[in-house]
Amino acid sequence: MSISIVMPVLNEANGIEAVLRPLQLLRGRGVELVVADGGSSDGTATLAARWADTVLSTARGRAGQMNAGAVRARGDLLLFLHADTLLPPDADRLIHAAVERGAAWGRFDVRISGRPWMLRVVARLINLRSRWSGIATGDQAIFITRLLFEQLGGFADQPLMEDIELCRRLKLLGLRPACVAARATTSGRRWEQRGVWRTIVLMWWLRWRYWRGAAPSELAKTYR
Repeated sequence: MSISIVMPVLNEANGIEAVLRPLQLLRGRGVELVVADGGSSDGTATLAARWADTVLSTARGRAGQMNAGAVRARGDLLLFLHADTLLPPDADRLIHAAVERGAAWGRFDVRISGRPWMLRVVARLINLRSRWSGIATGDQAIFITRLLFEQLGGFADQPLMEDIELCRRLKLLGLRPACVAARATTSGRRWEQRGVWRTIVLMWWLRWRYWRGAAPSELAKTYR
């Protein structure tokens, strides 16, 4: 089964090439790379064009950008990758192995880069929580068969928690993720900018409010 990576971006010029460059190894093995730009004003799309198979312009909004990228992608398997996350170099082989074992979707364990030692603890807790709950976050590089993704109608058109909502619908179908132990490395910049403990509390508060029925638009205001 062929794989397409879909990456939503917005004003990532400072780091986009450093993220896309390592993916050339996967492209060399037949993985397609689709970058969905949400209206960057810093030349992100131009920089990405050198490293991607397709760069498309979409309306701003991560869920919509990923849905648009999925429509353009040609792969049988879709992997949604944040613009600050690096995949393990054998990610394609690991995904194929998971699918061959019967998985329809899955995610990678995560490592969070950054100076605070607490980030290592946060990453470990994220991975444990994901295994226990069957819920994955976008930082964990969610992958899913195209057929299942289309059956679900893609990501919900909401400004936050689109990854959690997708996982919730998958759980309702009785489908748990393949938990790939190899780690994707995601940037700890949001933890460092806001403070590790403050970010932990904020994310748990937002998720609790979401499960209680709070509107994603209201949660997005709090998050930003």
